[in-house]
Amino acid sequence: MEAQAGFKLTYSTMFDPPAALHERFEAALARVKSALGAEHPMWIGGVAATAAEKFDVRSPIDRDWLLGRFQRGGAAEADAAVRAAQAAFPAWAATPWQERVRLLRRAGALIEERVYEIGAAVALEVGKNRMESLGEVQETADLFYWYCEQMEANGGFERELPNDPLAGFVSRNRSVLKPYGVWAVIAPFNFPCALAGGPVAAALVAGNTIAFKTASDAAWSGWLLAEALRDAGLPAGVCNYVTGAGSAIGAALVEHPAVAGVTFTGSYEVGMQIYRSFAAGPYPRPCIAEMGGKNAAIVTRHADLDRAATGIVRSAFGLQGQKCSATSRVLVERPVAETLRAKLVALTRAVKVGDPTVKGNWMGPVINQAAYERFRKCCKNAAELGEILAGGEHLRDGALAKGWFCAPTVATAPYEFRLWREEKFIPLVLVGEVGSLDEALERANATQYGLTAGFYGGKGEIARFLERIEAGVTYVNRPQGATTGAWPGYQPFGGWKGSGTTGKAIGSYYYLPQYLREQSQTVVDGEGKVDGGQGQRVVRGER
Repeated sequence: MEAQAGFKLTYSTMFDPPAALHERFEAALARVKSALGAEHPMWIGGVAATAAEKFDVRSPIDRDWLLGRFQRGGAAEADAAVRAAQAAFPAWAATPWQERVRLLRRAGALIEERVYEIGAAVALEVGKNRMESLGEVQETADLFYWYCEQMEANGGFERELPNDPLAGFVSRNRSVLKPYGVWAVIAPFNFPCALAGGPVAAALVAGNTIAFKTASDAAWSGWLLAEALRDAGLPAGVCNYVTGAGSAIGAALVEHPAVAGVTFTGSYEVGMQIYRSFAAGPYPRPCIAEMGGKNAAIVTRHADLDRAATGIVRSAFGLQGQKCSATSRVLVERPVAETLRAKLVALTRAVKVGDPTVKGNWMGPVINQAAYERFRKCCKNAAELGEILAGGEHLRDGALAKGWFCAPTVATAPYEFRLWREEKFIPLVLVGEVGSLDEALERANATQYGLTAGFYGGKGEIARFLERIEAGVTYVNRPQGATTGAWPGYQPFGGWKGSGTTGKAIGSYYYLPQYLREQSQTVVDGEGKVDGGQGQRVVRGER
């Protein structure tokens, strides 16, 4: 995405974009708003598909805004999508990988061409500010490009191996990675394009066919992604898009016997349920699950506290704390704790909350009423057990009353409080004091999660942090975000422990091969016969 020469949008560069970017976003927003409320189909077997029941998607910014009407699919639609993908698989798998790369690169280019329109839709549907929304859509395009590049860099994952040392025969050996078959992709609401598009691109370029769904709260974003894949010219049935409740159509995809693999992004509980079910069948099937985090930022007495406060606030309240990588825990050494708390409170109170499509507003609403009520309950408990330092209330003034707006919140509480351990997906960060870096590391690691972690401290402390922290993504002295902001090709993104099932990161060198399985091929050339009595080989032919 080039708003002007020399500018590339990433989560690190989004804080100072050129004026042209804002102008293009606002023009696209006006176009998108003029066409709200349309009905959108599913896409199965290369044709539009409808269901008997529909559901509405309304904006969390203003519940009066009907964004679109979507199909409430169930088991029948899941079966149709899987069967369409199954029928398309043999031809797609046999398509030369170079042709698959060409088509997927075209899909990435279409996403990039439509970045402002799709970004405006994401902002309206998810409640992201304009920069976060544009960033996600551009990230989606970059994930498509990245996996195409990895396929090329590895020569389609076909490798010649040494011939066997046989006299009289030429025994040729190869290692070839091949696709599995039908792959299900189940994406969350918070990154409905990137966390659908990334695994979809990887699975497709590897030669698998797809059935995918995004969260119902973000069905529109998923449809716009499906349109780009359709318009790129993928053969019918290669990529199928379905909508409906996770408990209905999502569960049906996971349980379908013809699904060869699944990529899921969501809660730990659901991810582990899928993982166990994929291991419990007649044979194990690959399950790539990203299951959230309880991410800590550690601040020592040697830290630049202004840099730390800026990075923590950006990561705690970006997308209203609804990123799996959001900072939800801060562990600060006592000598600087009071100063850091004051800086966090001042920055938090300065955060502008409102319609996130408006340039001046940095924080929008939470996604739905369930998140809104979860925020209320957590703040109530935090106030009873500890202290609310900033925020802690719903925002209902004026137009905010029509949306799910919550104040960014900084709180303290005893370490026994379960909010120190549980992921809540709300704009609330807890701050606790520690006596040393060692204690901070112990507390940071004392969780089932291991997704991201941040550190602010002296140069002599960095190695100890990186050696001991149990997280897949780490950031040191980073004002752009304490625990958030990974970008394909720059920061691979994946979790340890209960945050991920594979230990391989999105946008890394090791992610794409997970959608492939290895076949060893040995082909013997030449002529010869073997004496059956003694097992002696009589050679005729060439070496």
